[in-house]
Amino acid sequence: MPIRHPKISHAGLAAAILLASAPFALADGELNLYSSRHYDTDERLYSDFEDMTGIKINRIEGKADELIARMEAEGANSPADVLLTVDTSRLERAKSAGVLQPIESDVLAQRLPAHVRDEDNQWFGFSQRARILFYDKNDVTDPPRTYQDLADPKYKGKVCIRSSTNVYTQTIMAALIEHLGEDAVKDWAQGVVGNFARDPEGGDTDQLRGIVSGECDIAMSNTYYFARAIRKPVDGVSDSVDMIGWVFPNQNSTGAHMNLSGGGVAAHAPNKENAIKFLEYLASDQAQEYFSAGNDEYPAVPGVALSPSVAKLGFFKPDDVDASAIAAQVPAAQKALNESGWK
Repeated sequence: MPIRHPKISHAGLAAAILLASAPFALADGELNLYSSRHYDTDERLYSDFEDMTGIKINRIEGKADELIARMEAEGANSPADVLLTVDTSRLERAKSAGVLQPIESDVLAQRLPAHVRDEDNQWFGFSQRARILFYDKNDVTDPPRTYQDLADPKYKGKVCIRSSTNVYTQTIMAALIEHLGEDAVKDWAQGVVGNFARDPEGGDTDQLRGIVSGECDIAMSNTYYFARAIRKPVDGVSDSVDMIGWVFPNQNSTGAHMNLSGGGVAAHAPNKENAIKFLEYLASDQAQEYFSAGNDEYPAVPGVALSPSVAKLGFFKPDDVDASAIAAQVPAAQKALNESGWK
């Protein structure tokens, strides 16, 4: 189904109604949160939850792999109640490491579409970013319309993209493998490598800066990096957003690939009930709207209002392939990237 949203003017009213009828009973206690989300705007999410429930959040922040390794080392003595991280592959990595546990929640089952939830209910996606194509409107009159088009020889020397070690690269590859098969995607990856404007480097914002600087004409990035540059000053991008066009790929087939940010309840959570309440809160309209307003992401719950910067990107068809199926293809994606010469 296409990404759609109600009028932005209704957002404040929806939040007010939610506050008045929030299903979170006041409860004393604590919640120990391990988070690799590095966004200052998330402070509002945490403070609102504390105000609504009386549950105090204690946070440990770090890189996803480090937090997962820490939880493994802590074992049954781990104080972690919830792990939050970004990208499907990291969520699945946490599940495979045995640091999450399955939970039952009617709220999450009803609010979150099945394709953004782990098939075993160990992790849940709460916000999304579309991984799409951007291009220099001054130099590119016929931009790629599909991910497959990035391998077309007519784009030789024009493409900027992230490295093979980046989880976003691995996950888009995994999604393509799920749709097209491993052999076809390995051939595609070799074609993309042949079209590189430079060796992969930097983050998503750096790919957009490459378009502005003229280093490349086409780039792949998550939408929230560009939407952020629309909403507030981003060095090397915001002053030149008018020269950048964008394409939501594969609109006549599978749809645009969606990256997830999500979390799950820790395997040995000492405050399991509070952990479930927190995840349920993240699926509320109030929190979902803030993912968009505060960090330029797409809500995971259908029908929640988008911020103006995100809404400006327009309606599109998202890929609704099951996130668990994508996660299962990540090892094959890493193999294909290595064999294609993608640095």
